[in-house]
Amino acid sequence: QVQLVESGGGLVQPGGSLRLSCTASGAIYSINDMGWYRQAPGKERELVAAVTSGGSTNYAASVKGRFAISRDYTKNTVYLQMNSLKPEDTAVYYCNADIRDYFYTRYDYWGQGTQVTVSS
Repeated sequence: QVQLVESGGGLVQPGGSLRLSCTASGAIYSINDMGWYRQAPGKERELVAAVTSGGSTNYAASVKGRFAISRDYTKNTVYLQMNSLKPEDTAVYYCNADIRDYFYTRYDYWGQGTQVTVSS
């Protein structure tokens, strides 16, 4: 079984910064893409940022230039550095990973979610 454990959420003032982390553990053969999604009340879950196994990154337009995704391949960990936070960034943030087991079967896993609240 694979688990993704997130940490780093919290309350921050507008303009502040937070760094989220997510570590995958378990029966992992390889990890392809890893990413961060978020979901605010009344809204659908949306992709915030993603990073491939080769290091290519992709960002939602709303966070481009403010957020940075990075990855430690040896630790199966993905980070999301969030700068210049806005109230609109308030949401539950979920880590996501595209993982293959030892039979090379692909599974899509999600972290438990971590609350990010941006407020004065």
